[in-house]
Amino acid sequence: MPSLEGVYNAAQTLNKVCKKTPLELNERLSELVRASVLLKREDLQQIRSFKIRGAFNKIASLTNDECEKGIVCASAGNHAQGFALACKQLKIYGVVYMPATTPHQKIAQVAMFGGSFVRIELTGDTYDACQKVAIKIAHENNKILIHSFNDLKVIEGQATIALEMLAQHKGIFDYIIVPIGGGGLISGIITVFKELSPSTKIIGVEPEGASSMKFALDRGECVALNEIDPFVDGAAVKKVGDLPYAICKDSLDKIITVPEGKICQSILDLYNIEGIVAEPAGALAISALDFLGEEVRGASIGVLLCGGNNDILRMPEIKERALLYANLKHYFLVQFPQRAGSLKQFVSKILGPNDDITYFEFSKKSFRPNTTALVGIEVLMVTDYQRLVDSMKSNNFKFDYLNNKQSLFEFLI
Repeated sequence: MPSLEGVYNAAQTLNKVCKKTPLELNERLSELVRASVLLKREDLQQIRSFKIRGAFNKIASLTNDECEKGIVCASAGNHAQGFALACKQLKIYGVVYMPATTPHQKIAQVAMFGGSFVRIELTGDTYDACQKVAIKIAHENNKILIHSFNDLKVIEGQATIALEMLAQHKGIFDYIIVPIGGGGLISGIITVFKELSPSTKIIGVEPEGASSMKFALDRGECVALNEIDPFVDGAAVKKVGDLPYAICKDSLDKIITVPEGKICQSILDLYNIEGIVAEPAGALAISALDFLGEEVRGASIGVLLCGGNNDILRMPEIKERALLYANLKHYFLVQFPQRAGSLKQFVSKILGPNDDITYFEFSKKSFRPNTTALVGIEVLMVTDYQRLVDSMKSNNFKFDYLNNKQSLFEFLI
């Protein structure tokens, strides 16, 4: 198990490598939950993520013989960047295996941080598929695998965040909210807080579509999910690590799962209001604040903003998911009579003054009396949905609502 002594040793190793990132009071979020919300800004690290801590601590602990064998890692992006920077600084050659679906921005960052000391291989569509390849190659070629979360030295490296938070805060944290992917970060936070601040409650947060820690804890064993939603790529893991699971099953106070759409709304709010760029996993813990309830009123809450590697090309999807979660974007299959003026009637009779058609696909088929159009409508208020439905019914437009039909909706979006 990771130890407090190991965390202190890691802090010494990382002293000149990692930034001591700020712990900032966020007034907007504090007002939201009527508590004191302090953000630990790990998005301000050199690689814009906390992952440099664990990767560097692990690689720096290797013997010369282990380094000469060569090292490999599997990562959806942030661990790979920490791995790459550590390789370059320690002058060790390594191979990074990344999912083929990894955002280009993260791939480019890995190449930049690693330079000539790192080779990138894209394989598989998810972290788990990529990890299997890395493990197989490491085993067959007698190389050292630098695991992104299921490793004692990695966990102790991530845990140095907790030491900084305790040193930066004058009072006592009532709660610490931590994102969970494979479980390395939260295991490190637990290791420190249960020793130095045992009254602090540790709350883990997972994306609803990849709640692997909750799944394992509910079943009482470290088992894998069958399927996951890969959208929150930094936390989309089918199976958490055995070591993090063993720590969390005894010491994690609570776990919250958050819909991906809510995470997207948090990303947009951070950017539009505070000017903070957060990736989906980076905003994961912040997005859980709305789910805490009355128990946290007046409390001191530390929240990990753990990463800011968000590809700008993903923003349209992020906005779309946020609108859908907020019930402000609706998709319909609408039957239009094939006569002149039917579209004009729909626009004038169905749409309100603030409704906006954001998607429209229609193909005229002259041999049919009616044809179907796919219509996406963005509304201003949640209550506008019912007005749209009532208007279509009263004006004899037959329709099929797609938002609640998962198979059709996923194909569309």
